[in-house]
Amino acid sequence: MLQQISLFKTVYCDAPQPWQLGFQDSGAPGFTGIVELHNTIFFYLVVICVSVFWLLGSIIYYYNNTKNPIIHKYLNHGTLIELIWTITPALILIAIAFPSFRLLYLLDEVISPTITIKVTGHQWYWSFEYSDYVSESGDPIEFDSYMIPESDLELGQFRLLDVDNRVVIPVDTHIRLIVTGADVIHDYAVPSLGIKIDACPGRLNQASLLTERTGVFYGQCSEICGVYHGFMPTAIEAVSVQDYLTFLDSL
Repeated sequence: MLQQISLFKTVYCDAPQPWQLGFQDSGAPGFTGIVELHNTIFFYLVVICVSVFWLLGSIIYYYNNTKNPIIHKYLNHGTLIELIWTITPALILIAIAFPSFRLLYLLDEVISPTITIKVTGHQWYWSFEYSDYVSESGDPIEFDSYMIPESDLELGQFRLLDVDNRVVIPVDTHIRLIVTGADVIHDYAVPSLGIKIDACPGRLNQASLLTERTGVFYGQCSEICGVYHGFMPTAIEAVSVQDYLTFLDSL
């Protein structure tokens, strides 16, 4: 039965894997753009490396003392080759710069957010505030999120990644994250969603978030913030709008 299900259901990589070399699967358009930019630059890198090593190999092979004992008086300088190796890198940098700037501005843009979530980093846990909603007492909906100890993990939960309270958000909804720190500098990072933003005390940083599919996306603090820096993960659960409203009613 499990084999039949696996044939028709895609299993996404939204958490780091042991000895993982590639990216996690994208769950947001911003991270898709980051991966595409990486692949584009990596293509240029491969072409440049092959060209340089071919050129060096050709020079070593054809212009050694055995094959070329006579040195030509014009061999040390060449206007044409100097123009080529000056103009070509400039053109390559321009080709890289345009998609880089485009992606940078797209990631910085906050597009008419429907929901605002405030993220505060503490030593050593995260706290979240849904600023658009209030509880029965009139206070904003807020909660703390701690890592689940290894002794309390249940089957299917990830060690050092799962938390007791996940951030629940609806899919296909523009969300604004306002990130700050309560004590020292933290960094709120969720790789599958393309989020990595500093949490600085006394400063508010913002980021835009839009998830394209349901799932649980795991992240960690990416700024060394103290002795328990490696034990303050976060988990964002993207659900349908109906499930999101059910989540709000349960708070």
